[in-house]
Parts: sequence; C-alpha cells; structure tokens
Amino acid sequence: MDLIPAWLYQPRYQNIFTQVELRHPPEMGVPLPANEERGKGTFFSNLAGKLGQAQIGPFYLGATGLASIFFFFLAFEIVGLNMLASVNWNPVQFVRLLPWLSLEPPGPQWGFKLFVPLAQGGWWQIAGFCMTTSVILWWVRTYRRARALGMGTHVAWAFASAIWLMLVLGFIRPMLMGSWAEAVPFGIFPHLDWTAAFSIRYGNLFYNPFHCLSIAFLYGSTLLFAMHGATILAVGRYGGERELEQITDRGTASERAALFWRWTMGFNATMESIHRWAWWFAVLTTLTGGIGILLTGTVVDNWYLWAQMHHYAPSYPSSGVVDPAGLGSLGK
Repeated sequence: MDLIPAWLYQPRYQNIFTQVELRHPPEMGVPLPANEERGKGTFFSNLAGKLGQAQIGPFYLGATGLASIFFFFLAFEIVGLNMLASVNWNPVQFVRLLPWLSLEPPGPQWGFKLFVPLAQGGWWQIAGFCMTTSVILWWVRTYRRARALGMGTHVAWAFASAIWLMLVLGFIRPMLMGSWAEAVPFGIFPHLDWTAAFSIRYGNLFYNPFHCLSIAFLYGSTLLFAMHGATILAVGRYGGERELEQITDRGTASERAALFWRWTMGFNATMESIHRWAWWFAVLTTLTGGIGILLTGTVVDNWYLWAQMHHYAPSYPSSGVVDPAGLGSLGK
C-alpha cells in the first residue's frame, strides 16, 4: 500500500452530505411590506439537514399560492379518479397497473371542439385546464414573490420556459393541427408511448435540429450543474458554500475553484458566471424543445426527408421499395 498515494484510498474531505448540522433560532427572512405576512410555523428536519438547510418554513402562500394548489388538486383528483374508474374501482389493480393507466385526450373525430363529452375526452380537457391554471398561477406567485423581495425575476422566466413546452404539447400545437388528439395523454408509460409514436410518425425526431439543440442543452446543463455543485463542495473546507461572502471578500475557496476551472476547462468561471451559464443551458432545453415540437406536423411532415433535402442526413441507395412518405399527401 505504500506504493499507492494515500489520497487515492483515504479521501480526507468528501462532504457529499452535510457533516455538521447546525441548530439555531429559526431564520424568518427579510421583512415583508406592512400589508403582507408570512406564516410563523417552522421546524427542523434531520434528513433535510443531511442534504442542505435543516430548517423547514416559514411558508407563504397568499391568494395565488392557495389558488394554484386548489387547481392542482382538482387536476390530480380528476386524473386519479379516471384511472381508478378504468380498473373498475379496484384499488389493488390501480396500484399494480398505475404505470400503464392513462387519461386520454379527445379522439380525432372531435377535432378541436371546445366542449367534448366527459367520457370521450372531456375529463382530459378539464384536467388539462386545471393543471395549466395551477401552473400559471404558480408562475404569477413566483414573479410577485421575487418582486416583493427586491430580487430579479430570473426564476420566473426560467419557469416560463418549461411552461412554454407544456403549452406547446397540450394546447398550442393541437390548436394549430386542429385536433385535441395531437395532445399528450396523462399517464407514465402512455406518455412515453406517445413520444415514441410521435417520433416515428414524423420521420424520427433525431433529425429535428431543435430537438438536437434541446438534447445538447439538456446534457450540457446537467454537466454544468454537476460540475458547479462538485466544485463548491470540493472547496467547502474553505467556506466555498458561502458564495455571497466569497464574491465580495475573495478568499482561498474562490481562488482555488477558479484556478481548478482554468486548469481543467480552459476558462475561468466565477461565482456569478457559472450560474449564468447554467441558467441559459437549462432554459434553452425546454425553449428549443418546444420550438421543435411546434414545427413538427405544422411545418415539417417528415424530419428524415427534410434532413436529406438539407444535406443533414445521408441518402441511402434505392432498394426498389417505394417509401410511402415520399409520395406526397395523396399517396399517388
């Protein structure tokens, strides 16, 4: 063992979990305006303390927060009860088959009709309306809380990027296609099945350039977040997690972290710039993904043929078999 450096088999400081959990009087946050109040209830969680801050609360919901929770509960109950009804109200079968159960949108025969009979997709419309209302109300709450605290509204606009993708999948694209049947069902495996069928139907989404961008930003954002989190944990022994103090009072943590990034990545990342990189990568994941979905079927019918036309995908030699996708909309 003497031939192997000790740091290879004796990690001295690997603070993946919180080593020391501090207990102190509850931190109630900055004062709010005179006409607003937040809840007074707080408690400490040992499990939460292992991963981060142990204090839970105080909570502030307000009118938009309560309304958002109410509409989310309605959507959750509608989807859950419809799934339970589909297995004849059998709780055992409900639990066993839950990953395969779904609440389907209206069929193509209904087009984009506003009110569809409940059993024919109306429940899906109501659940979708409640869920969308809940999410938008939560966005309003996020925006207003940031403004009340004198913060920037970066979180709200990041959240809006995710809402954009959700609206494209469930409302905007079905509206442009003229059919609710183009929307995504509620369910785990049915959602995945819809994604696979959607890709096959439109010539493989791998050839959709906005889908490619979305995946690149998805992988890039996971890498950036993981590397940033790892870097700060790695300089935790020098107080690296106290990022605000490190920005104004430079110390050995920031110096080492910046030097490490220059050595390994070739460029400097500051306590501010790494968050800007991560914000853009994460936001562009859903933004470009929504654009790619929106163009599918409305502008481009077959992404593989589109990629061939634009020299993005290879053209395979003729096998003598006619590809129906290349015959035009009438199949002649």
